[in-house]
Amino acid sequence: MPDSVADLGTAGTAHLTGHRLTRQDVVDLIRRRRPGWSLESPFYNDEDLYRLDVEAIFGRHWFFVGSEPEIPEPGDYVTVEVGRWSVIVLRDDDGGVRAFHNVCRHRGSRLLSDKGGTVGNLVCPYHHWTYDTTGRLLFAESTGEGFDPSCFSLKQVHLRSISGLLFICLAPDPPEDIAEMAATVEPYLAPHALRDTKVAHQIDITEQGNWKLVMENNRECYHCGGHPELGASLFPTIGYRPEDIGPSRRAAYERFLKIDAEMTEIWEREGLPYRQVDRLIDRPTGFLVERTPLDKAGESMTRDAKAACKRLLGDFAQPRLGRQGLHMQPNNWNHLLGDHVVTFSVLPLTPTTSRLRTTWLVHKDAVEGVDYDVENLVSVWRATNAQDAAFVAEAQIGAASPAYEPGPYSPTESWVENFVTWYLQRLSAHLGA
Repeated sequence: MPDSVADLGTAGTAHLTGHRLTRQDVVDLIRRRRPGWSLESPFYNDEDLYRLDVEAIFGRHWFFVGSEPEIPEPGDYVTVEVGRWSVIVLRDDDGGVRAFHNVCRHRGSRLLSDKGGTVGNLVCPYHHWTYDTTGRLLFAESTGEGFDPSCFSLKQVHLRSISGLLFICLAPDPPEDIAEMAATVEPYLAPHALRDTKVAHQIDITEQGNWKLVMENNRECYHCGGHPELGASLFPTIGYRPEDIGPSRRAAYERFLKIDAEMTEIWEREGLPYRQVDRLIDRPTGFLVERTPLDKAGESMTRDAKAACKRLLGDFAQPRLGRQGLHMQPNNWNHLLGDHVVTFSVLPLTPTTSRLRTTWLVHKDAVEGVDYDVENLVSVWRATNAQDAAFVAEAQIGAASPAYEPGPYSPTESWVENFVTWYLQRLSAHLGA
């Protein structure tokens, strides 16, 4: 077993700890972590640990990269950047979805540099080697005698579409439990007919925080008092056990119980699965799926909790269906509503910065300005994301302070604990610890 983190596929430089982390340093950090408490500072700041995260988490597990409506027509593509990897996710000429390493088979030039677009064939900008949308090499000039084009197709990346949500795995042998995960969640997602939607809007922001801080922030509502816009539809008791609900949340909890009973009748009448399935830990492909009620009008995640799009998804006849949620380790959460879908993905950029992409999907036949207004559709999550980015940035600054030490999680932060537990389990598996 290599002794340094660098030998495990990283290339760290001088950093906060003042020395290069060894494998044993990381193992010791994992072993001394106190369950129910936050991680030590190097997990959020150290260059070596960041590179290990990219290698061990994003390099070996399924992670979310987008949705099929982002590449609706043959030749449409998006590129995904994580660490040293660049991946093209492309709709081929037959309507299928594929993923390739964004590396020409000639001398390694990057094929596509934009974050998305449309191509006929994939043409290397360097020497013009040309590939079709299946990755097959079509043209390579002056290659010499005995050159076999069939040996130089683009290298494929494992891709899985789950009800239109796209996940890739960079490992040669991806975790097989994605099949069981898909079988579990697809009955929850299918009624929303995500493949029959289109992109209404998409926003990328760079958060000033380690990717794990972005994910931890998402996994709890302990801070939801800082989200007044989101509070119009989302109950502030998410993650709370009844015995932990204080006076300030008591009225909201009583309202939740009443609306939850009403919605359960609706879900059962409509044949919509709703019971929570929590498999966030003890497996490579961790996930949680559930359908929950929304507050007040209960139709959508807007400022008035009413539907943002008149054209509903799938075969829905009425918008008051609550929120279909899906959490996926390590980088994704989704809200599927009666009138639209919101997907989120987090990707690491540096030890202390991350990219958050938020995408709003509406029915493919919905007409902007007639069926929906973009500002009304996106305003809640645009505001919420900005608030969360500020929280994460302050947490990142604090985690770099010499005064920082891990603190205990609230009982309401159980999903944060599950995320951290999953992360440490997968890091341990990679290190053979």
